[in-house]
Amino acid sequence: MVGVILFNNSLRTSRAKKRAAEITEIVQFAQKQLGFEPDAEQKLALRGGRRGIVLCTRQWGKSTVMAAKAVHRAYTEPGSLILLLAPCARQSGEFLRKATGFVRRRDIKTRGDGNNEMSIAFPNGSRIVGLPQNEAKVRGFSKVSLLLIDEASRVDDALYRAMRPTLAVGDGDLWLMSTPNGKRGFFYDEWAHGGDTWERIRVAAPDCPRIHAGFLEEERAREGDKWFRQEYLCEFVEREGAVFSRESIDAALQDFETLDL
Repeated sequence: MVGVILFNNSLRTSRAKKRAAEITEIVQFAQKQLGFEPDAEQKLALRGGRRGIVLCTRQWGKSTVMAAKAVHRAYTEPGSLILLLAPCARQSGEFLRKATGFVRRRDIKTRGDGNNEMSIAFPNGSRIVGLPQNEAKVRGFSKVSLLLIDEASRVDDALYRAMRPTLAVGDGDLWLMSTPNGKRGFFYDEWAHGGDTWERIRVAAPDCPRIHAGFLEEERAREGDKWFRQEYLCEFVEREGAVFSRESIDAALQDFETLDL
């Protein structure tokens, strides 16, 4: 047992050193090898470590950032498995399209892995696989090096729980990215209550250099303040029709737990 513990600790140390080197070079890789020039917040997401949450406005470019992150992992760590989970096949397909574009810039001929419809197989044995929200299709994966969950606020909690064990053997990284969708679900819980385990990156539309102020004014006038605050200001607003706020429910549960029954 002691030998196994020492081996695991050595493996973790070796992987930690490798990841540290990866974090140092990933922005340069994106710029020089993929032709992608990230802004300041996108650089933070690229460099991020084992656990990260990106709470961002619409049109920030999260799919592009995570496609670059996935291609770098696949290219620099032979035999790695990268999974992208999204609420629907269209979103997974868009991510794979961007990743494929990056791969082709490396003069690598793209092909599927032969098992998954939305996938990229690399000559070094690495794979990137895009998955829709379907629990039956995600349980067969293991030793995942990097798990990305796009539009995480709209992914089922049960599916999130089903995916986390795929990281166990490979000590893989996990990144969640999304606009808010009310004070509910694992995305909100991890952001608000997940503790120091997570790196958190928040990017509202006024902070994004690619989104014009005039457009935002038009959107607020057209769609209303509450929708605008959620989609562009990254606020976890209460859902329409909610009888009780999330804060009142949490407070009631805390009071119940402290009762001397």
